[in-house]
Amino acid sequence: MKVTLLIPTLNEIEGMKAIMPRIKPEWCDQILISDRSTDGTAEWAEAQGYQVYRQKKKGLRHAFIEAWPLITGDYVITFSPDGNSIPELIPNLIESLKEGHDMVIVSRYKDHAKSQDDDFITSFGNGLFNFVINMLYSYHYTDCMVMFRGYRTALFYELGLEKEQSYWQEKPCATVLGCEPLLSIRASKMGCRIAEIPGDEPPRIGSDRKLQIVRWGLGYMMQMFTEYFSKDYRAKPQ
Repeated sequence: MKVTLLIPTLNEIEGMKAIMPRIKPEWCDQILISDRSTDGTAEWAEAQGYQVYRQKKKGLRHAFIEAWPLITGDYVITFSPDGNSIPELIPNLIESLKEGHDMVIVSRYKDHAKSQDDDFITSFGNGLFNFVINMLYSYHYTDCMVMFRGYRTALFYELGLEKEQSYWQEKPCATVLGCEPLLSIRASKMGCRIAEIPGDEPPRIGSDRKLQIVRWGLGYMMQMFTEYFSKDYRAKPQ
C-alpha cells in the first residue's frame, strides 16, 4: 500500500515552515505539493527537497485535478499546511485506511474533536451541510467538508471529480468550488466504505482565510440537492 500526501498551497509559507518539519518522510511514499503562490512558498518547498507542481488554473479543485496524474500512491491524503491539519494524525489515518476503507475523514466534530478555527458562520455552515447531506444520502457524516482525509487514488476518477461538468453549479455563483463536498456525496451514493476518525482543527498559521462564504455556500447547497436527483454515480443494484 503506497500513500501520497497531497498538499495544495496558496501563499502558505509561514504555515509550511511551521508544519512541514513535523511530517516524517517515512509516513508516506510521496509528498506532492500543488502550488499557486506568490509569496515564495513553492521556492521554499523546492529548497527543502519537496516535489512541487506549479498549478496553472486558480481554485482548490484545480490544485487537485492538475496534480492528480503525478500521484504515485494507491491512496492519497489531502492535507492543509496552514495549521488546520495536525500532521501527527497522518499515521492514524493510514492505519484506518489499511482496514479496507475507500475513504477515511479526519473529522473536526466527531467524539471529542473540536475546531479552534471555526467562527459562528463557519460552524453553522458546516453543521448545515452535514445535516443536508445526511438527510439526503445514506452515510451519516460528522464532517463532510474537511480537506484532511485519505482515500483510494482511483476514487477521484471513479466519482468523476476531474470532470468540469461535475461542478456546473459554480458558474451561476461566479466561483470555483472545491472537491470535498462532492466527494462526500458521491462516495455515499456509490456505497463506498467510509469511516471517520476524530481530529482537532487548530487555528490557522499566518495566511488569511480564503473562504468565499456566500458564493461557496450557495454552490455547495445547489450541488447537494441536484446530485440527489441525478442518476449518475449510484451503486448498481445487487
